[in-house]
Amino acid sequence: MHPRWRVLSLLVLLLAGCEDGPPKPGPKERAEGYYIKGTTEYLQGNFEQALASFASMKELSPDDPRLPAAIGEVYLSMGKLNEALAQFQLALQRDPKRSTNWSRVGFIHAQLGHTEEAQSALRKALAIYPRDFNALEQLGELDFKRGEKDSAVKHFLLAADASPDASKAPLVLRAAEVFIAEGRHAEALLMLGEWTGPKGVKDPALLSALGDEQVRAGQLLPAAESYREAARRSPRDPTLWELVGEIYTRLDKPGDALAAYRESLRVKERAIIHVAIARIHLGRGEREAAEEELGKALETVSGSDVRELMELAGLLSTLGRKPDALRILTNLSAEPDHARDAELQRRTAALARELKDEAVVRAACARLAGDGGTPTKCP
Repeated sequence: MHPRWRVLSLLVLLLAGCEDGPPKPGPKERAEGYYIKGTTEYLQGNFEQALASFASMKELSPDDPRLPAAIGEVYLSMGKLNEALAQFQLALQRDPKRSTNWSRVGFIHAQLGHTEEAQSALRKALAIYPRDFNALEQLGELDFKRGEKDSAVKHFLLAADASPDASKAPLVLRAAEVFIAEGRHAEALLMLGEWTGPKGVKDPALLSALGDEQVRAGQLLPAAESYREAARRSPRDPTLWELVGEIYTRLDKPGDALAAYRESLRVKERAIIHVAIARIHLGRGEREAAEEELGKALETVSGSDVRELMELAGLLSTLGRKPDALRILTNLSAEPDHARDAELQRRTAALARELKDEAVVRAACARLAGDGGTPTKCP
């Protein structure tokens, strides 16, 4: 045969073999596809679509041991606890050695108020996998509800030790909150120092909590460093640099305070920071610089922050603009949400009396009396 005809014959055979295209996937492959699709939809928050995909998978592979747990996770995210519990119990029948199934059953029982069932399931999860941090955390919550605070702290910290890095800080913070609520500040301080120091969990919320406890213990310079580190790791939070500035102001370190306040302003312009800077300038006898900062404060005031407005009114009064200060306090104290703020009403009444505005004095004093106060408490 001529070589050309041999080539043509081969092409004909190849084309004939490709007429039907690639082989279609079988039931096993299609089921796996639905499992991947359902999992992706679940992770995207499309819960109804995920359930539909898992239902299609069930038609093709009804005995797949992964299926009940996958459906249970969807129901759990939807808040359908009883439906989720039924699925995870089915998952346990198919795979009783999977610790996550026991952990989920324990969590759901805890949410339903079934304490004994929850504890039993959680301990079975830990018997299979002692570092199941979800089970450890839930045991801590059960301990806390029973008033067993030391055991709760122990379980929260064990959970933190076993958890991924992103989950450690909230668990340590939860343990610290237990100590703080009990007034056990020394223990909270020691624990927070250990986790942010030797254990290396440099989380802004944890560092800030450490700073709070250091301030409470009178450890102002270490507190400033904790807040500073928290600010570096939370570059969009201006309040952390503000705390650093407040500490240095209290320590009579105006240069360091100004540097911290300027860092806060780099994050966000806020009137309360300009007020703080103005007070430092006043302490140095730099009145012109203080008035410049007052102007910036007036330009950036939000009008919704009570503390900010009261600080601004105080600065206005200090700089001889008492009528302007009184206008701020009068408007603020008259708002229904602030009618029960005794300090605000007293400050308003005192400044109004100084400026001989008796109508404002009477209104502020009436609000004080209406809060259970007496006219003798009014300036």
